[in-house]
Amino acid sequence: MIQTNDINIASTGPIITPGQLKDLYALTETGAERVFSFRKQVTDILSGSDKRMIGIIGPCSIHDPVAALDYAGKLKDYAKKVEDRLFLVMRVYFEKPRTTIGWRGLITDPHLDGSYDINEGLKRARKLMIEINEMGLPIGSEVLDPIIPQYIADLISWSAIGARTTESQTHRQLASGLSMPVGFKNGTSGDLKLAVDAMASTRHEHSFIGIDQDGKTCILTTKGNPYVHMIMRGGRSGPNYYEEFVEDAEDLLKESGIEPRIMVDCSHANSSKDPRKQNRVLRSLMDQRKRGKTSLFGFMIESNLGEGTQKITDDPSKLIYGVSITDPCVSWESTVNMLDFAYTELDGIL
Repeated sequence: MIQTNDINIASTGPIITPGQLKDLYALTETGAERVFSFRKQVTDILSGSDKRMIGIIGPCSIHDPVAALDYAGKLKDYAKKVEDRLFLVMRVYFEKPRTTIGWRGLITDPHLDGSYDINEGLKRARKLMIEINEMGLPIGSEVLDPIIPQYIADLISWSAIGARTTESQTHRQLASGLSMPVGFKNGTSGDLKLAVDAMASTRHEHSFIGIDQDGKTCILTTKGNPYVHMIMRGGRSGPNYYEEFVEDAEDLLKESGIEPRIMVDCSHANSSKDPRKQNRVLRSLMDQRKRGKTSLFGFMIESNLGEGTQKITDDPSKLIYGVSITDPCVSWESTVNMLDFAYTELDGIL
């Protein structure tokens, strides 16, 4: 018989199940209580009952768990000092969406060499999340592959759907079943309506095909996720953090019956991927907040131990410690300066 199936599949192999991975790296009862508390604080800020602002802070992507733990320790110590005005969540991003090709993240390619040892990537990712949770630091992450949340979502306190996937029905269905608040980025074109439509869809129940904790294919039926918000990250036409864009977003959300709650991404198209401009975006955001734009409840900063970015080479051991291999980031020192500014600006307005 002529083959009509798997013509372009080079190989198949077994993968660890979510249950097996959680047996290896288990979330303790104390750890679960932390996640519950962190999620509650995020939802309280979203609802307005907690007047603090949220900062999603950290590397564009995690490629070195040792450096990530080093960063997490610094962020945890700093977060304690500003917790009365800022609730800081660490960016722990393991998956990178690509317009064409490139390194797709720690889970998919943990050795940074194209070997795609996904089982090892899942282990490294969950182990790192457990260690960050044990530090007492909330975790934020982008949801990209629809299967991976079964392995790590119990450790995530806030999640994002990226600009390339906001329009995806698969990701809207997935988000409707997530157990934590979800932010939707506007599309890469800058279209805000895509994010609004995604939020409206996510608030409703859905049914779709997925896997259970034993890795078995099943039908998942969701309740809908009420804790959604917009993330403005700019687009091909330029930044969209200016006040007129924020007002457009507010109007679109109100028209859809959604309370305007907006986070501004200081990186990506809002800063033209120039880390030095992230500070400019944050200053504009804080100025708007001081002038009464309470719909602006949070911000994202792409930050690492060292500034800038570097390319993956044939010898990953020669990479500069603490410097991004994806989008350029601000240094830790610049991050502290930016957060100090935000903290000071919030004095007297919370």
